Amino acid sequence: MADEILYGINPIREVLNSRGHKVREIWVGRRGASTALREILNQARGLGIKVRTIDRRRLDLKAGTTSHQGILAFLSPYDYVELEVILKAALGEGAALIVVLDGIEDPQNLGALIRTAYVCGAHGVVVPKDRAAQLTASVAKASAGALEYTKVARVTNLRRALKLLKDQGVWVVGLTMEGDQPIYEIDLCQPIALVIGGEAKGIRPLIKQTCDLQAYIPQQGRLDSLNAAAAGAMALYETMRQRLTAAPQK
Repeated sequence: MADEILYGINPIREVLNSRGHKVREIWVGRRGASTALREILNQARGLGIKVRTIDRRRLDLKAGTTSHQGILAFLSPYDYVELEVILKAALGEGAALIVVLDGIEDPQNLGALIRTAYVCGAHGVVVPKDRAAQLTASVAKASAGALEYTKVARVTNLRRALKLLKDQGVWVVGLTMEGDQPIYEIDLCQPIALVIGGEAKGIRPLIKQTCDLQAYIPQQGRLDSLNAAAAGAMALYETMRQRLTAAPQK
């Protein structure tokens, strides 16, 4: 698998902090570096990462954009973890919260959902191996650095993965338009696997059948549904709200 290319000051700073050993090389533009760029380059050199000064036009071509802020990083492919790693971490930290994505194909949506999962306290994200976006530099960029701190498992059979979670006492809640209850009426303080469907068709029928419950997000107006990333953000925020409200005050 080819190296991933990451660009932008904040994403590269995050990757150096969390997994600098995965950065093979950094390219930087010839123009004068800002303070932030100089700090990143000093950190990279301190980690033994090769730094090359490159013409701006070549940076543009390699990044596929002019919005790279004068810096590119070449990374070894992103690492997935086994589902059991996420499950073990989740069960060891109180009520589990695992985000399961059924067929999210847009890298921007995947990155946004990973970001929301991280800031809302999820223990990890599960994605299917086929017919879904995979971890790339575009996803990392969209996650605004959250990918570097989020465990992501890639599974061959999503239904089997959900059954494994259920066997370990995790309650599987699917987010659908035709749900049984609004999301805010469900007790989300218990161990939860929140299933979010793809942009076009939502959760597949067999995955729906595997869910313990289907929840919906109340909405007004004439639109049929929310964007997958927006719907996931609302459900994850509600989960976090319930858990923070229920937590004993120190």
